[in-house]
Amino acid sequence: MMTPMCGRYASTKAPDVLAAEFDAVDATAAEVSGTGRPVADYNVAPMKPVLGVVQRHPHDADGHRDPARTERTIRVMRWGLVPKWAKDPAVGNRMINARSETVMSKPAFRGPIKYARCLLPADGWYEWKRETAPKQPYFMTFGDGSSLALAGIWATWRDPEADDAARPLVSCAVLTTEAVGPLLEVHERMPMVLPASAWQHWLDPDVRDVSALLGSPPPGLLERLELRPVSRAVNNVRNNGAALVERVAEEGQSGRRQPVGWNREPGEPSAEV
Repeated sequence: MMTPMCGRYASTKAPDVLAAEFDAVDATAAEVSGTGRPVADYNVAPMKPVLGVVQRHPHDADGHRDPARTERTIRVMRWGLVPKWAKDPAVGNRMINARSETVMSKPAFRGPIKYARCLLPADGWYEWKRETAPKQPYFMTFGDGSSLALAGIWATWRDPEADDAARPLVSCAVLTTEAVGPLLEVHERMPMVLPASAWQHWLDPDVRDVSALLGSPPPGLLERLELRPVSRAVNNVRNNGAALVERVAEEGQSGRRQPVGWNREPGEPSAEV
């Protein structure tokens, strides 16, 4: 059986560019986090800092929440969810993904799926075609250059041994769902990609039940995706740069579009729960 998880993507747009695309405010400049501020990353791997889109009720100077307003912001997160009750933040290494079918019942995820959902903007993700030897990586992306909105959940963890003034760790996980149609030819799972029409409902902090959105993307969204064979240099997480997402020739395929799935390159942690 194939390993059902996702473990590599690209995210290269600056926070202010994403803020315009997702109708949000760039809040990253005010954040000083132990995860660091993300830079253009063509090889995002688990435990790296990433950019996430969240929507919350703002608080006034006295800490009172304003239930009449919401603010959508771009924030820095670490990929690999650390529940607030975790004793060790290293647990995030095993929680980079959450299955959409069980996210509402798993102890680590049932709170965030109700109260702390996010979008994780991506240029695209990498997929390794298993039937080639060595495995041929592909980059799955929108041909028009717009971002893919990966459905995510997030959590805030505070070190019990740290000073009260210490900034907490904000972390996240990507939701996955069953692959459909030709996607099954490569893998049984895929990331949950949300169309723009679903962003507001997913991010709305007053919405508790998002079960209607938990599933495969609509056909129209899938039809926009381009599968691009790319260099095997992406296999090494230490490699980075725009060359990783450039199309290369694949023997016997002539660069034509192929069905895709969502999978990890061997060596990445198996982390879908």
